[in-house]
Amino acid sequence: MDTKQYIDSGILELYVYGLLSETENDEVNQIAKENPEIEKEIISIEKGIVNLSTSFSPFLSSENFEKIKAKLGLKYSKVIEMEPKSSWSKNIGWAAAVALLLGIGYQYTQLSDSNNQTIIAQKEKMILQETVSGLELKTKESQMALAIVRDTKNSVIQLAGQAVSPQSSAKIYWNKETEVVYVDATGLPEPPKGKVYQIWSLKLQPQLTPTSIGLLSDFRANDSKIFAVEKTSDAEAFGITLEPAGGSKSPTMEQLYTLGKV
Repeated sequence: MDTKQYIDSGILELYVYGLLSETENDEVNQIAKENPEIEKEIISIEKGIVNLSTSFSPFLSSENFEKIKAKLGLKYSKVIEMEPKSSWSKNIGWAAAVALLLGIGYQYTQLSDSNNQTIIAQKEKMILQETVSGLELKTKESQMALAIVRDTKNSVIQLAGQAVSPQSSAKIYWNKETEVVYVDATGLPEPPKGKVYQIWSLKLQPQLTPTSIGLLSDFRANDSKIFAVEKTSDAEAFGITLEPAGGSKSPTMEQLYTLGKV
């Protein structure tokens, strides 16, 4: 089996996911040491998996929120000298008034603290709910990606970078029985604003006949970069071009980013 056949067999994906036996792992390790292209492909798969199921680390503040501090102070514009023979009733009245003001101030402070703690608790609850929702979504995306990679009925077609973007790459996962097609676009750069990647199913004989099978919409929002596109039954090759938003009726060959034969 030559290098391309070995890569296309899907055994390297199973190796990265730890699904091979110890003997098979040793075999892949040995081949990777002797074949730089195999080792490079393993690294590429590992990077792709990191993008598919990037760890999600939610941010929740570990610091205690400081309570709002309010100070109650009495200010006088001037000092009033009391007569030596002041009435006890007046002194008691002033003391009672000050105590009342201090009591009201304390109750107001406690109420403000309680209200602020309630608001903080509500905000933390919302953050937690958003975090849980995000984790659930990423879990579903990761499970879908793993199911696609592990499906032995899927043929893996490597799409290599072309003249406009030699460093680009992509993979097609195609189940010829169900005709379902998935695109792994982790090797493509983010498209410029107003542009979108378009996937083409290609017939090579008797002449080149491209058929659009979908757009990679919401490229930035899709963390896994795994896209489901339309079914195809008779593809001889697949290509990805960069087109204006909304797609094109025929591929712009000058913007052919990746191409690969079945």
